[in-house]
Amino acid sequence: MVKIRLTRMGRRNRPYYRLVVVDSRKRRDGAYIDCLGFYDPIKANPLEINGESFNVEKAVEWIMKGAQPTDTARSILKRYGVMKKVDELKYRSKKEKQSE
Repeated sequence: MVKIRLTRMGRRNRPYYRLVVVDSRKRRDGAYIDCLGFYDPIKANPLEINGESFNVEKAVEWIMKGAQPTDTARSILKRYGVMKKVDELKYRSKKEKQSE
């Protein structure tokens, strides 16, 4: 199963995280398939670090392919509107099928 989860980066007492797509059998900080962006809980804008930010389109694409976000990743994705976009895409496709 493919999951979207956080992998820890940074130094001691100053963590930041990468939001990554990974096989669920891999270690927390092991090899990952794709990096969706960064999450820094200490900064004012936690999804932006060193000018790079979170890629919403990639996240939507992976969830539509069947990747399951962990609870923490789901709350981050929900805060930035990814889960809403996924629901709209799924609902719109079902609605189109019903109208045919």
